Amino acid sequence: MIEQDFAEEIADQVESFLLSLRAVGAEGDGGRAIPLLLLEVSQVLLAGARLGAQRDFEPREEYQPDVGPEADLDEFRLRLADILGEADTYSFVFDPYAPEIVVSQLSDDLTSIAADLENGLRHYRRGDADEALWWWQFSYVSNWGNLAGAVLNALLTVVSHDRLDTEFSGEEEDLAVAEEILEGEAPAVP
Repeated sequence: MIEQDFAEEIADQVESFLLSLRAVGAEGDGGRAIPLLLLEVSQVLLAGARLGAQRDFEPREEYQPDVGPEADLDEFRLRLADILGEADTYSFVFDPYAPEIVVSQLSDDLTSIAADLENGLRHYRRGDADEALWWWQFSYVSNWGNLAGAVLNALLTVVSHDRLDTEFSGEEEDLAVAEEILEGEAPAVP
């Protein structure tokens, strides 16, 4: 029963992530997309970390049961690429213990994460919580966890540059006002 509750919690987080991704794609607002994606990727990484901290889930059968065709996410990927514009292409170190810089696209990586998560969700919805947990855990460790970490870093970098690289334009006006005040209030000479 505990495993079933855990699977339900992960399924809720996965479904929330997938719904949010679709909403970002449908909204089409690049300015809002990046901070929202930062939030959603952070939240789904929590689900992944919870999966990674568990004992290894074992599939009941050697081969994954057929849960039907995968969702066609190509239109979604193209929409994200359009929304993200120049921020779509980024680079990251694939394996910090064998450093190799990889150039990738946020739209591709988010779509890959969504495909992995959606596959597990199809198992869960079919009533196979064990297979769903195995798939989510396996794909987290083998694919989407690393991608989500890289995506999170790229999104945070964009947000950081947006917030920290702005110049303060009011400084010159503030200095001029301060000089006027000081000139008008010159101290009396004894």
